[in-house]
Amino acid sequence: MSTTATPDRFTSLPDEHVLAATVVALEEHGFSVEVVDDLDGARAAVLARVPDGSSVMTNTSVTLAETGIADAINDGGGRWESARNKMFALDFATQAQEMKAIGGQPDYALGSVHAVTADGTLVIASASGSQLASYAWGAANVIFVVGVQKLVPTLEAAHQRIYQHSLPLEDARAQAAYGQHSQVGKVLEIHQELPGRIHLVLIRQQVGF
Repeated sequence: MSTTATPDRFTSLPDEHVLAATVVALEEHGFSVEVVDDLDGARAAVLARVPDGSSVMTNTSVTLAETGIADAINDGGGRWESARNKMFALDFATQAQEMKAIGGQPDYALGSVHAVTADGTLVIASASGSQLASYAWGAANVIFVVGVQKLVPTLEAAHQRIYQHSLPLEDARAQAAYGQHSQVGKVLEIHQELPGRIHLVLIRQQVGF
């Protein structure tokens, strides 16, 4: 894939009224939310929420890479227990279930979402579903870092964003990184959460896919 068309409606930033209304909707659905201005602010906000010594899984995410959060956790010099480092030290051919347990049940699962609807639903697509178990139930705490260009009006628009915008970009990334195409194998929608488990850090910038 040599080019990837990205419709403007999936990359434009919302106005403050839309952002504020979405934050209220998210909070009404059990999510806690903070809004930061830039990548440095997002990194500081996330790291401040993760206690020293916690096991932390940084799920594959362009947003975590762009903010420097993934490197801060995985190269943190022992401040946190990197579940990713621990997991990938094992052999998938013989220790797959152990790897799934490590990645699926950390103290903190970090990642991003592909869309946030105006009524407060989070939508995450995945090729394999490897990160979805921790988001849905397995992790004690979840922190999503999200560029506000991912705010969409409806669930239908969220699915359109995944297939028309995020998938072409992720497919190009996967080919460059792994030599293979990506796909949408599984989609998780989180409509409601017990208060205190899932926290969103919204960035007033276009970040990630």
